[in-house]
This record gives sequence, C-alpha cells and structure tokens, in this order.
Amino acid sequence: MADPDVTDEQLLAAHRDGDGRAFAELVRRHGDRLWSVAVRVLGRPEDAAEAVQEALLAAHRGVAAFRGDAAVRTWLQRIVVNICRDRLRRARARPVLVAWPRSDLPAARPDTATELATRLAVHDALAELPVEQRVAVVLVDVHGCAVAEAAEILEVPVGTVKSRCARGRARLALLLGHLREELP
Repeated sequence: MADPDVTDEQLLAAHRDGDGRAFAELVRRHGDRLWSVAVRVLGRPEDAAEAVQEALLAAHRGVAAFRGDAAVRTWLQRIVVNICRDRLRRARARPVLVAWPRSDLPAARPDTATELATRLAVHDALAELPVEQRVAVVLVDVHGCAVAEAAEILEVPVGTVKSRCARGRARLALLLGHLREELP
C-alpha cells in the first residue's frame, strides 16, 4: 500500500472500506509530523507520544467524521492539536524541560554549548506562551505551515492565527531579548 500515487483521501476511503493497511500507511506518511507538533506543544516526548496515539486512535475510530472539507493531513493535525490543548488544560501544568534529541544537536560546531543554550532558552520561552499562541507559532514558524493551513488546522479565522503569531512572537522577543545581547 506504499504506492506514492495513492492519495491520502484514497487511503482513508480504503480504510473505511475495511483495508487494514490503509490507515497504517497514513500513519507512516504523517506520524513524524504529528509527533513533532505534539512534542513542541506539550514539551515532553512521553506526553507527545501518548497524545499522538490518542489522536490516531480517535481518527481510526472516527473516520466517518471526516467530511473531506480539509486535507487528510490537516484533519489529523487538527485532532492532535485538539488533544494537546485538552491535555494542557486538564493538567494545568507547564511543559517540563526536555533534553533535545542527539540528532538535533549540531555536529562538531565550534560553540556547541552556546547553540544548545539557545535551543533550551527558545524551548523554555515557547513553554511560557499561552497555549493558543504557542500552537500557532509552532505550526507557522516551526513547522512552516501557511497561515491559511494553520487556520484550517486550528479551525479559526486566518486573522486569528496572524494575531496569535504576532502576540506570540512579541512575547518571545521579550523572553529571548537576552540572546541578542550575547551575540558578538
């Protein structure tokens, strides 16, 4: 079922028709991106993995709820974002500091410690943002979603995404202003 010519919509239809491999292919195609969004919103890989698993289970069971108004990828991301929001609201806790995966660390750069400190400062600053701003900034600035796509994922108007990003970026600029002073 790993045929690249088969669209996500066709895979979802095949899943509806009982093809057990179709949903697995959707997970293979989009799982990494879903996890990446979840880990940046929730802050802990363990929490992100649980959220993605919960989201995929919800999507698997709720395939009939997919109306086809959005791309399958957008629909899956919307489910993940909503579950992340719910988890943050329920826990009412700030994300815990996470060590960056070794694969993300720079390879043999002259000042690795400074770069790592910057990454951790950005991580901490993102955790300080209100959830709605954090999700918008992660989707648009970290994952490179178009504002319109982020609006579709979040089910809000484009202007709302723009304002959340603007407020989030302004807050990040204040929280990370000390990094400018450290530059040579």
